Amino acid sequence: MKQVFHALIFAGCAALASPVWADIEEARDLMEAGEFEAARVALLPAARSGNADAEELIGVMYALGLGVEKDPERAFEWYLRASMKGHPGAQSGIGWYYELGIGMPAPDLVRAYLWYGLSTIGGDPDAAISLEDVVKKMTAEEIARGQVLIDDYKPWMYPFR
Repeated sequence: MKQVFHALIFAGCAALASPVWADIEEARDLMEAGEFEAARVALLPAARSGNADAEELIGVMYALGLGVEKDPERAFEWYLRASMKGHPGAQSGIGWYYELGIGMPAPDLVRAYLWYGLSTIGGDPDAAISLEDVVKKMTAEEIARGQVLIDDYKPWMYPFR
């Protein structure tokens, strides 16, 4: 039993030292250097493996047209993948898309409130400002509906907050 425990600890430490983190840092460096196509190539393996940081960065690339053709729908989908894993930056991005109705038939302030609220819980300080701004556009009923959605997601996404 003790050997199994030690093996699990070793595996966990090995995962933390994974080259995935190095690839993401390399991709960030490439993005800062303006080498967006190379950054995307570096991010794709981690993103396809479900890494939320990589998914969010690819979303940014599609949102802004960095090394790829600007594509709000693809940006939204990459942000959504990262958001469902609790990535506060991606959650704020999803809130913005809903608030403005980008890539959808119309704005959805209830869902914007939901994602800004979750992002705020996750620690994104800009999301708190966005949440205050979106509330000014909402009715009391819309805010109540948004809060119900936050209450549904919060225990699953942020169980210790």
